[in-house]
Amino acid sequence: MTLVEQIKNAGVIGAGGAGFPTHAKLAAPAEYVIMNAAECEPLLRVDQQLLAIYTDRILQGFAAVAGELGASHAVIGIKGKHSDVIAVLRRRIGDLGLAIEIHELPDFYPAGDEQILVYEVTGRIVPEGGIPIAAGCVVMNVETIFNVSRAMEGKAVTDSFVTVSGAVPRPLTMKVPVGTPVQDVIAQTGRTELTGYAVIDGGPMMGKVLQRTDGAVLKKSKGFIVLPQDHPLIATKTAPDRAALLEGRTACEQCRMCTDLCPRHLIGHHLNPHIIMRAMKYTVGNATDITQAALCSQCGVCTLFACPAHLKPHQINGMIKQQLSCNHIRYMPQTTVYHASPARSYRRIPVKRLMLRIGIAAYDQDAPLTAVTFDTQEYHMVLRQHAGAAAQAVVAVGDTVSRGQLIGAIPEGALGAAVHASVNGTVTAVTDSEIIIRVG
Repeated sequence: MTLVEQIKNAGVIGAGGAGFPTHAKLAAPAEYVIMNAAECEPLLRVDQQLLAIYTDRILQGFAAVAGELGASHAVIGIKGKHSDVIAVLRRRIGDLGLAIEIHELPDFYPAGDEQILVYEVTGRIVPEGGIPIAAGCVVMNVETIFNVSRAMEGKAVTDSFVTVSGAVPRPLTMKVPVGTPVQDVIAQTGRTELTGYAVIDGGPMMGKVLQRTDGAVLKKSKGFIVLPQDHPLIATKTAPDRAALLEGRTACEQCRMCTDLCPRHLIGHHLNPHIIMRAMKYTVGNATDITQAALCSQCGVCTLFACPAHLKPHQINGMIKQQLSCNHIRYMPQTTVYHASPARSYRRIPVKRLMLRIGIAAYDQDAPLTAVTFDTQEYHMVLRQHAGAAAQAVVAVGDTVSRGQLIGAIPEGALGAAVHASVNGTVTAVTDSEIIIRVG
C-alpha cells in the first residue's frame, strides 16, 4: 500500500484550520515541504509538546512525506524561543540521519499563517488567491505529520490533541477522543460550571465563540479558551455583523493602520483593509476595492490589534467574502510579480504585546500534556470535519463498533476524508451529518 493510500484510509486531515484532506496535498510534487510548528496563536500548547514527546515518530513521518513529494527541502518552521525542543530535534535528526532542516522564527503573530510561513522559510510569495503549492511548497502542521506516522502503522485518526486554557483552574493539553462533547473536555481542567463564561473554539485571535458547549470535538480541534462572558475579547467576537458595519461607516477615519499592519499586505498582496472600509462607508470605488476582501486570511490583526477606534475590518471582510462566494464572484489578481514591504520586519506583531492588547496575558500559563480519562457516554462523530464532501455512513443503528473502525467513507469521486469510531460502543443514531455512538 502506498503512503497516499495509507493516509487516505486513515482519514488524516489538516489538524487545524479548514481540515484539508492530507492525501490530496500529496497529489503533486513540491520543492519544499514545511512542517508548521509555529503555533502562533497565544495560549495553545499542542505542537511543542508533541514534538518533544513523539520526536522520532514525527520526524520519520515528515521524512516519508518529503520522499513522497520528491521535495529537495524538508524544513521545520519553529519559533526560536522553543530552544529546548529545537535542541531535541537537532539531536534526533542527526542520530536518525535525516535530511531535515530547522528554520527558527521570531515570536510574532501570525507566523503560523501558511502563506506567511512560506515567505519566512523560502522568501517566496504565494500568489494572490493561491495556495502554497503555487510557490512550490506544501505545508502541514505537527499533529498532521504525527497522524501521518500513525497511518504508516495502519492506525486511523481517532483522537485530537487539544489545549484548554484561559479562566480555568488547571490549564491542560490532552488527547481527546474525536466526538467528545466540548464541555466534558473543559471539565478536565476543573471548570465544571460554565455559567458566566464563554468558550472560544481555537485560538484567541481566529477562534470563534461557541454558541453551545455540548458540540463535538473534531479531528481539527486544537484548543478551547475559556474567558469571562464580559471579557472585551468576547464582546468583540460576538458583535453582530450589522453593528460592525454601522460602526465602520460611522467611525472609520482612514488612518490606514489596518492596512499598514495587515500580514498579507506586508508580503505584497493587494489587500488594503482601509480601502475596503472606505468603499463600504461611502459606497464608492471599483470592483477591486471590494473583491480584494477575498484575500483576507481572517487573522484578526486589523480588528484586535491595529484599529485605534476598535472597529472590525476583518469581520466586514468576512461578510464580503461570504457574499462574493454566494454570488460566485472571484477576485482577479492585480499582478504576477510580488514584493514584500520593506517595512515588514518592523511591523510584525510580537506575541507578548498582542496578548497584552487583547487582555489575555494573565492566562499565559503552561498547559502540560496530561493523560486523562473520560466518562462520556455518548460520542457524536461528525461526518464533515474537513474541507470537501461529508463522509457517508457505512454503519447502521444497532451496529457494534470498535475504536478505529471505519464508520464514514469518502463519497465516490469526491474530495473528502474517512471517519472512524473513536471509542468502542453501539451506534444509536445515524443522520446525514453525524453518527452517535454510545458506550457501555
